[in-house]
Amino acid sequence: MTDPMPHAGAAAPSAAAQPFKLALTLADRDLARSIAGAVQDLIEPPPQALTLFEEPAAGEPQGGTVSDGRASGGWRIEAYFDEPTDAARLTADVAAILGHEVPPFRAEDVPDLNWVTISQAALPPVVAGRFTVHGSHDRGRVPRGPGSIVIDAGEAFGTAHHATTYGCLAAIDRLTRLHQFRHVLDLGCGSGVLAIAVARAQPHTRSITATDLDAQSVTVARTNMAINGVARRIAAHAAAGLEHPALRGRRFDLVIANILAAPLIELAPSLARALAPRGRLVLSGLLVPQAPEVTAAYRASGLALVSHDRIAGWSTLVLRRR
Repeated sequence: MTDPMPHAGAAAPSAAAQPFKLALTLADRDLARSIAGAVQDLIEPPPQALTLFEEPAAGEPQGGTVSDGRASGGWRIEAYFDEPTDAARLTADVAAILGHEVPPFRAEDVPDLNWVTISQAALPPVVAGRFTVHGSHDRGRVPRGPGSIVIDAGEAFGTAHHATTYGCLAAIDRLTRLHQFRHVLDLGCGSGVLAIAVARAQPHTRSITATDLDAQSVTVARTNMAINGVARRIAAHAAAGLEHPALRGRRFDLVIANILAAPLIELAPSLARALAPRGRLVLSGLLVPQAPEVTAAYRASGLALVSHDRIAGWSTLVLRRR
């Protein structure tokens, strides 16, 4: 049974290449989620696809029970790479990131199948507040409505299965129920799912800008915005930080930055300057132990912490101007 909330990979392997698979099964769900998040976001090069799902037990229960009452055989992580990857090295790298030992990954044979279709089908719909993010393969069984967002696994991060994207969606859901935002920035937009969520939640927002370092991600985001019917309301640009003509000198009521801890700390002064009075800032892409350092950087830039959500070892912070 597939885990309904985080983690699954952001990218699908190419149809032409036969992927290389490393797998791991363990009983602890939270540890499985933390390992999956570290492999997807903090390992270089990252896997082309990653799935996390709960297995029914063949014999005695090992990890509790799954939602339909069957015995659970544990939580299984499968990471697919374009080329052979050393299992022992991956295990050691993940242990170093998490700060403790982890069970060893192992290499497994990969049958000759259509991995684009399979990796997409492995991603079930994710419900975060009013939003239901799903792939096109689930279009027929997900109710239509303003909270329904279609995002297929592809060449950009952000299917909502990862704890950081999920945390940002939950924060957007809460904030857009309390405030009307006029100008919004999604920095490091990936698939564009967060900008799309704002556009769906607040149809009267004056401007939504989405940026990413990777030009291909911007192309993917624009496609997703068109699929979800909000392309005319979101301006998407390839940009590094706030150094783009469309961003310079502007103030935003809501800024979302789902990137990594180090760039978040580096960008603290400029993001604080870009936040309008009474504006809100949503930060994610950081592990829970990194949250104090990130929070301190933004407090030094004049912001106050509103909330700190912890999901599967990852943090989502909401801050405001003091």
